[in-house]
Amino acid sequence: MKSISRWLGILALLVISGCAVYATQNLDEVYGKANSANRLPQEEKLPVNFYQDQVKPILENRCINCHACYDAPCQIKLTAADGIERGGSKDKVYEGDRLLAVQPTRLFEDARTAQEWRDKGFYPILNERSQSPAANLQGSVLYRAIALRRQQGEFQDTVLPSDDYDFSLDRDQECPAVEEYSNFEASHPTWGMPYGLPELTDQEYDILTRWLVKGAPMSAPVNVPSEITEQVSKWEAVFNGDDLKSRLINRYVYEHIYLYSLYFDDDAQFTYKLVRSSTPPGEPIQRISTRRPYDAPGVERVYYRLWLDPESRVQKTFIPMKMDDERLQRWSDWLYDLSFEVTELPSYAPEVASNPFQSFAQLPANSRYRFLLDHAQNTIMAFIKGPVCRGQVAVNVINEQFWVYFVDPDLEMHNIGSTFLKENASSLALPASQSSNALPLTSWVSYSEKQKNYLSAKAKLIEKLGNKGLTMSTSLVWDGEGHNENAALTVMRHFDNATVEKGMIGPNPKTAWVIDYPLLERIHYLLVAGFDVFGNVGHQLVTRLYMDFLRMEGEMNFLLFLPKDQRQAVREYWYRNADQTIKDYIFSDLLKVNIESSIDYKTDDPKEELFDHIRQRMVKVLNHDHELSQSSLAAKTQDALLSLQTLRGQAVAPFPEVSLMLLEQSNGNAELVTLVHNRGHYNITSLLDEESTVAPNEDSFVVTYGVVGDYPNVLIKVSEDEVEAFVETVSGIRDDSGYSALLDQYGVRRTSPEFWPISDKIARMNQSMKPLSSGILDYNRLQNR
Repeated sequence: MKSISRWLGILALLVISGCAVYATQNLDEVYGKANSANRLPQEEKLPVNFYQDQVKPILENRCINCHACYDAPCQIKLTAADGIERGGSKDKVYEGDRLLAVQPTRLFEDARTAQEWRDKGFYPILNERSQSPAANLQGSVLYRAIALRRQQGEFQDTVLPSDDYDFSLDRDQECPAVEEYSNFEASHPTWGMPYGLPELTDQEYDILTRWLVKGAPMSAPVNVPSEITEQVSKWEAVFNGDDLKSRLINRYVYEHIYLYSLYFDDDAQFTYKLVRSSTPPGEPIQRISTRRPYDAPGVERVYYRLWLDPESRVQKTFIPMKMDDERLQRWSDWLYDLSFEVTELPSYAPEVASNPFQSFAQLPANSRYRFLLDHAQNTIMAFIKGPVCRGQVAVNVINEQFWVYFVDPDLEMHNIGSTFLKENASSLALPASQSSNALPLTSWVSYSEKQKNYLSAKAKLIEKLGNKGLTMSTSLVWDGEGHNENAALTVMRHFDNATVEKGMIGPNPKTAWVIDYPLLERIHYLLVAGFDVFGNVGHQLVTRLYMDFLRMEGEMNFLLFLPKDQRQAVREYWYRNADQTIKDYIFSDLLKVNIESSIDYKTDDPKEELFDHIRQRMVKVLNHDHELSQSSLAAKTQDALLSLQTLRGQAVAPFPEVSLMLLEQSNGNAELVTLVHNRGHYNITSLLDEESTVAPNEDSFVVTYGVVGDYPNVLIKVSEDEVEAFVETVSGIRDDSGYSALLDQYGVRRTSPEFWPISDKIARMNQSMKPLSSGILDYNRLQNR
């Protein structure tokens, strides 16, 4: 082994020293022309499963943290062999100012082979010239990147100089192909990989070099156990019934869970995606790829198949759902075995398919609602973790922290809902009906009028039900039937991304939503099924503007539980400094709903009382996983940390959105705590000028047990016996210099030699604490302070 490592080191040195020569000498002349067909296995094999056992763990712990999903730099997605073979692109996915929609570039969907990706403008990051050892290194962007970082060595600065590094999310990216890499190395000698993070260890570097020098072979995935394949066959039979009723139900199911990672055993080692295919069960999947899940499939019969997902699990996109007999029984009770008739299948025309109240009118509304409620966290999470979630404009439509509840499906409003929804289906049309190219102003005016019409009809329905005896009490709020923890959720915004967790996390929030079926369905079809990340600026802005309507509607549903004469004042506080026309525009009808709350309020702060009443109603189903009381930390440690939630303004302002804390205990154990920064706002109405609406004196913390958020901005290490001193230091911070001094003492900066060992420990603990929902954290938003 030593001789192999020595030989690799000599070869690598020769390759690196030759960079200046190759800067002027055409790679094609030395190694031949690039062709994806040259990527063939080498005769001299590596050990069996070398990629799976030795290479993949390095990629997962050092590379995928930045190279996963749509926001990976240069679209280099290292989560699967197909992504490595695909390579990189100079085009950005998240480009909020494009005038026309662009062609999608979704891994596994929009091209099947490396050559097809080359035809779409992707360049290789592995050698595609002659497969010699020297060519496999010199012709590989991946190798050149880690070699460049190795040349740089250890960081000399605690905070990296801004002239040399740009960590902003919307930075101008340089995405050099291998033919351009020599110039890139000369211009940016500090931009090797991992970018702006400690270099790989000698062992990690040697393993990757050994793999790359052999042509980077990637072994086939592990065989799936027969117990899993049997479950796949069972569920595919359910998803592909031939009668019209089954076909419509399964279209509905698919359009709602296509982003989910479906698993069948207790450890979720093998996960599947529900996909559309032109081939039936028993035949190889021929995937039907369209911009949206409801676009015309181009075949007469669609089959819904379970496709084994080979990607490494990334927390920011992982939406798990266990497919077991209990779930099948519930779905059967609500849909498959329920007696109703489907006489024809709906059209795939955009104006129909984008409006679930038209396309699925033949499915009982109450059944649809129960289906969504059953996994409500996932339903909301799909918008939080789906493509829409990235970027300030995408999530500045929501408050920093709020609680979400749901209207009870047994309410008469939902029992008569099918008729009401059919009558108002046209008013519930969504922006996606205009495809991925939209004109913002004309679209907004059109949909705002539709929303006003719907709210007017909804207000009349509520008054009608009130005359029949409906009372605005907490009995209208779904209690999860005493066992479903999806009944109460917490959403937390982290500037340009967000998190949804079960439970009522943190102090009582400023706002809350109560969601009914039409609102929940529109959230999904607006922000998940109908959102096209490759669409033009108009499509994305109209989506954001329409979500304003939905947020206000959810908030107003909550306000209806307050005394009628106090709703206006609460809403005025939520929308301080907003233009009066905005404040009055949508909710004039609902504010006039002549129905009084039946809750017997005792204080002059009914909103706080309402939270207490709802908490009491939810007592059997409230999830407490993120409460410090679930940790092994001493009571005084918990109290000290929770005292941070009382801070406001200056002490909080310098902190980033998500601070991930490792608390080391004297017995050798450790706990994870997340410090979430909630930024105060006067209102949430500004699309492009959020800075004008912030209220920095109202900034606050939420302290949670475990990892909250998928994009930590800073890592902090504190011993438990230092926590009180840490809290005292935080309380005394008044500006950025105070925060910097805190990091000098407790921070694990991106330049720290401890960074990767601490990162690895956090990853192991996160997986242990949340084995079925955790994944690789994303470091694209790590700060440099």
